[in-house]
Amino acid sequence: MGTGTEIFGVLKAKQTLAHAYTIQIRVWRSSEAAGDRVECVFSAQVLFFHKAQSSVMTYSRGKVAGTLIFIAVAQCVLGMMVSEALYPGYSISGNFISDLGVGPSALIFNSSVFLLGLLSIVGAYFLQRAFRFELLTVMLVLTGIGAIGVGVFTEDFGVIHMVVSLIVFLFGGLSAIFSVLCSRVHKFPLVKMPFSAISIILGLITLAALGLFFGRIYLGLGPGGMERMIAYPVLLWGAGFGGYLIAFPEERATEQKSQ
Repeated sequence: MGTGTEIFGVLKAKQTLAHAYTIQIRVWRSSEAAGDRVECVFSAQVLFFHKAQSSVMTYSRGKVAGTLIFIAVAQCVLGMMVSEALYPGYSISGNFISDLGVGPSALIFNSSVFLLGLLSIVGAYFLQRAFRFELLTVMLVLTGIGAIGVGVFTEDFGVIHMVVSLIVFLFGGLSAIFSVLCSRVHKFPLVKMPFSAISIILGLITLAALGLFFGRIYLGLGPGGMERMIAYPVLLWGAGFGGYLIAFPEERATEQKSQ
């Protein structure tokens, strides 16, 4: 490169997420000045692209987690509705939810519950990779394991079915609450108002209904109705939480990943 007068140029590269980076480019005047300028601009573009790619990859994990959790809940709710419709004489008040797993629509119900558990576990993995909320991840994984157990060990298995049902209901309700508590502990607002309040309320409804159910206090809803007061709130939370993760701002996911 030839010697001569220094020329300073400044290139401002702005990401789509309002992150601006200023890069100073030093170019020497010479017979090959144009070639030098092209080389410097190319280098600046590579640095910018690399930074943006890291942000997108982090965000994608949270988005994948939300998508999987939402799909898990949506297909389970639809599977339950179809199973109830295909079960002659089924009563949402008088029949347990698990009765669907041994009736004429057992294949649909058991498959949907199994998928609920499997997709929840995979979603929890991506949630952990994106935000590193260990306690919430554990709760979601245990909920998924319980759901898989319900799909495999139907009520014909007796005590085993009762245990896995307790696991999915208990840790499902706790997952809703811990999604808020973990945000406070980690000082990172993954779940904010008003959804944080909604999450706690839905989690508490599930846990309270679980206590009433085991105490055989049905409040006029019947065993099936009270069991749905356990399941529906946590399913509603799961759908909402999944959508919340899908729409979560990218730059915040990047900040949490870098901590």
